[in-house]
Amino acid sequence: MQRRVTAELLDDDLGTPAELADSLHDLSHINDWFGGTRTTTRLLRGVAGNSGATDLSLLEIGAGLGHVPLAAQRRLARNGLTLRVTLLDRRWTHLARNSVPAVSGDAMRLPFRDGAFDLVSCSLFAHHFSPESLPHMCKEALRVARRAVVINDLIRSRLHLFLAQLTLPMFRNHITRHDGIASVRAAYTVAEMKLLLRQVPAQNAEFSRHFLFRMGVVLWK
Repeated sequence: MQRRVTAELLDDDLGTPAELADSLHDLSHINDWFGGTRTTTRLLRGVAGNSGATDLSLLEIGAGLGHVPLAAQRRLARNGLTLRVTLLDRRWTHLARNSVPAVSGDAMRLPFRDGAFDLVSCSLFAHHFSPESLPHMCKEALRVARRAVVINDLIRSRLHLFLAQLTLPMFRNHITRHDGIASVRAAYTVAEMKLLLRQVPAQNAEFSRHFLFRMGVVLWK
């Protein structure tokens, strides 16, 4: 199945404020039900275990409401791990209005100094980048990270697309239905991701497969 890129409606706020807000909340449910939250939690637990850290600062890029890192924060707290989360999104309107630090900014030019956070994470975001720009985004994330960059994204396949087409009618929001299919078509395979990230100056790169066509990537600083 060839990768095919279709513009996602949520990226450019192509909907009413109510439709956009509903779609952001749908993404929270999708990540909880279909493995996204579980994948990020597992990756962060592994990074903390390998580094021996019990208190980590994390920047989530392309964050939206930040549901995934905040859900992971609550789950990891049960194991005695403190995760201090900062959210970043290109569009201020996507960010949650709560007590979590949030910044509007460009993932290709992060508005932070070198090594500002222990970890930089992105969930359901890597497929938004072209093969040419994805390595540059990862390099910028590594610049800001002290320990590692954690990526949680979809794996493209015909079976995944078929399952997405079956399940997305559960959601009434037309933005969610459109963007869900577009995301699967634009996602990378694990082999493609390995090839693209070979040019990123990480000390080590770990790739893993997770529940319901999720991939995990850890780029160690």
